[in-house]
Amino acid sequence: MGLSRKVRLLSAVLVPMLALAACSGGGGGSSDGDAAGGGGEEQVKITVWSWDGTVAQAVPGFEAANPNIKVEVVNAGSSQDEYQALDNAIQAGSGVPDLVMFEYFAVPYFAIPGKLADLGEFGVENFKQDYVEAAWNDVTVNGKVYALPSDYGPSAMFYNAATLKKAGMNKPPATWDEYYEAAKKVRALGDDHYIAQDTGDLFFLLSLIWQAGGRPFKVDGNKVHIDFTDAGTTKAVSFWQKMLDEDLVNTKITGWSDDWNRALNDGTLATQTMGGWLTSTLPERAPQAAGDFRVALMPQWQQGEKVGAANGGSSFGIPAAAEHKEAAFKFLEHFTHGGGLASRVAAGAFVPNMSVLESEAFQSKANEYFGDQKVGAVLAEASEIVGSGWQYPPFFEWARSIYGDIASPFYTTGKGSLAEILEQWRQRCIQYGNEQGFEVD
Repeated sequence: MGLSRKVRLLSAVLVPMLALAACSGGGGGSSDGDAAGGGGEEQVKITVWSWDGTVAQAVPGFEAANPNIKVEVVNAGSSQDEYQALDNAIQAGSGVPDLVMFEYFAVPYFAIPGKLADLGEFGVENFKQDYVEAAWNDVTVNGKVYALPSDYGPSAMFYNAATLKKAGMNKPPATWDEYYEAAKKVRALGDDHYIAQDTGDLFFLLSLIWQAGGRPFKVDGNKVHIDFTDAGTTKAVSFWQKMLDEDLVNTKITGWSDDWNRALNDGTLATQTMGGWLTSTLPERAPQAAGDFRVALMPQWQQGEKVGAANGGSSFGIPAAAEHKEAAFKFLEHFTHGGGLASRVAAGAFVPNMSVLESEAFQSKANEYFGDQKVGAVLAEASEIVGSGWQYPPFFEWARSIYGDIASPFYTTGKGSLAEILEQWRQRCIQYGNEQGFEVD
């Protein structure tokens, strides 16, 4: 299962509902009170497709404030299942939901051919300042906003402080050069010790490229340009190739496997650079390492810099064929920006709203699993420093599905290189994209 499908809930850094309610009110569009309407309005029912369980937490408050709108939240399956079901419904002309959850990279696929409604008519620009810039960029296609961000996965480094100390380090590596030196020290602890594992994690590699300034995908309407030879991409790929070539990365342990759990538990796997959502997953995967792990920003390419990347995250958009767009937007605003946001954060959602990330309640809460570290403050900063200008091709859902097949031989045999894998992937993407009616080079 791809990393972006993992649960993106940070239950350990919950914000009290009352504290958040005061700072998360909508900055434009329909207010929840005004949306209640008079008793004479016709009652409508909207259907919401979502695999995020926290969305349902916002329904009772919304229906109380909007008695003429009933909300049904439906889990339409995995992201891939949901996208296929939505395409089928649109083609059939029936069964189209009013509101749909999309991973950020899936927004262009539906937006570019006109399958999503432009939210500009609802005044969404008034919300822009309350969102992390990179998250807002993820829902903006060709200058128009087609969804509102609902959760986010800023990349961060989760590290076992006890293992690093055993290797002679009292603090985590702040740069990738330091990370390389730390990897050699961890490796010296024993044959089973590694600073990281990788068996073809596309989203980690892309976050590394993203942070280094690489922008391999450029989308302009129907035109898509793919290039893995720009300076930032080359720097990131070359660095990770060196890590692999020198046996500083475990290429036998697959993420989310039993072996992965064991290595996290016993400290033989010293770090994981993943989305902030790992904060909620790690305690379940490595309970024996409680108190040993900490969270830090991604190592930087230059000392003193602060640039990040993202790894996962989702949004909600309104299909162009939806029957109740106005009612759908009222609920969308409620749970992503308005009064319903507090209930979702209290239920564990990690959201990219500045009003939440900058709140004292979010940043000051100590996390027992992470040695009483205030992880919220670290993840808030990681969200705010994500590099801008990143784009995904509109057919990325298909593209990511084939990457593993292309990369697998390299990780199992050691023959070839990451650069060759990316070039093969590029050629496959060009062929597929052109077959789908895009202009790809």
